[in-house]
Amino acid sequence: MNCEAAGSCFAGVLGSLLAGLPTGAARVAGSAEGEDGVKDLESTLAAAQINAGEAATAGFAEGADRASRVEIAAYRLKQWLTSPRPYLMLLGFGLFFAFWYLTVEVWKLPRFSQMPGPTTIISEWLSPDPTYGLSIYSPEYYQHIWVSWRRVSVAFLLATATGVPLGLFLGWSQPFKEYVFPVFELLRPIPPLAWVPLAIIMFQGSETPIVFLTFLASFYATTLNTMLGVESIDVSFVRAAYCLGAKRRQVFWHVIVPGAMPFIFTGLQISVGVAWFSLVAGEMVSGQYGLGYLINTSYTMVQYPTMVIGMITLGIVGYATSAAVRMFGNYLMQWRTRELAMGGDK
Repeated sequence: MNCEAAGSCFAGVLGSLLAGLPTGAARVAGSAEGEDGVKDLESTLAAAQINAGEAATAGFAEGADRASRVEIAAYRLKQWLTSPRPYLMLLGFGLFFAFWYLTVEVWKLPRFSQMPGPTTIISEWLSPDPTYGLSIYSPEYYQHIWVSWRRVSVAFLLATATGVPLGLFLGWSQPFKEYVFPVFELLRPIPPLAWVPLAIIMFQGSETPIVFLTFLASFYATTLNTMLGVESIDVSFVRAAYCLGAKRRQVFWHVIVPGAMPFIFTGLQISVGVAWFSLVAGEMVSGQYGLGYLINTSYTMVQYPTMVIGMITLGIVGYATSAAVRMFGNYLMQWRTRELAMGGDK
C-alpha cells in the first residue's frame, strides 16, 4: 500500500514536471517569435538608417541650394558690374548735376537765378549745424521720412488688398465688369486733390484723410493693370485647362492668377510711385509731419534749400520702395525669367 502510494506520488511529480516543459510545437513557436522579433528589430534599424540618410540628404540639398543662390546672386552682381548699365546710370546722374550746377551757379540764367545750387544743397544737407535747421543730423528729418513712409505703406497695402482682387474679377467675369467698370472709369479721372473736401468731411482727424488720398491713386493703378493682365492671357490656356478636367476655381487659381502676375507687379510698381505724389498732395493740405508737409512749409517760409532736400529725399525713398516691389516681383516670378531666357515670349 505504501509502495503504491509512493509510486503514485512519483508519477504525479513527474507529470507536473513534464507538463511544465514546452512541447515541440511550443518550442517551434517560440523560436519563430524570436526570429520575428529579430526581423522587426532589423527592419526598425534599417528604417532608422534610411530616415537618417534622408535627413542628411535633405540637409545637404538645403545647404547646396543656399550655396547655389549665393552663387547666382554673385554671378548676377558680377554681370551687372561688367555691363554698361551702372556706368550709364552714373553718367546720367553726372549730366543732371552738371546741368544743374552750370545753369544755377556758373551761368546764372534768369529762369534759375532763385534756385539753390547743388553745392548749397549738399553743404546744407550734410552740415551738423544747418542754416535752416534740417540736415541728416536732425532727428526731425528722419521723423518726416518715417511718417511719410508709414502713410504710403498703409495706403499701398490697402490698395493692393482691394485693387488686385477687384482687377482679377473685372478681367475674369464679364457680367461683373459690366456692372462695376463704368463706375470705376467714372471715378478714376477725378484727381486726388478734388477729393480733399470730401475726405475731410468723411474721415475724422488729420491722418486718415491723407491715407485715403494716397490710397485712391494707388488703387486705380493696381486695379487697372490687374484687369489688363487677366485680359491678356491667351484663351487657349484656359481651354486647355478645361479639357484636362480642371474646374472653374482651379482655372482661376492656377491659370488666371499666375498669368496675370507680370501685369500685377507692373501695376504695383506704378501704384507705389503714384502713391508718393498723392501723399505729397495730401500732406500739403493737411498734416504736421511728412515730406510733403516739409516741402510746402519750406516754400512758404522761403527756405528753398530745405525744400529741395525734401524733394530729393522723396525721390530717393520712392525709388527704394519701387525697387523693393520690383525685386519681390522678380523673386515670385522666377518662372517668368526662365521663360524669357528660353525664348518663350517673343
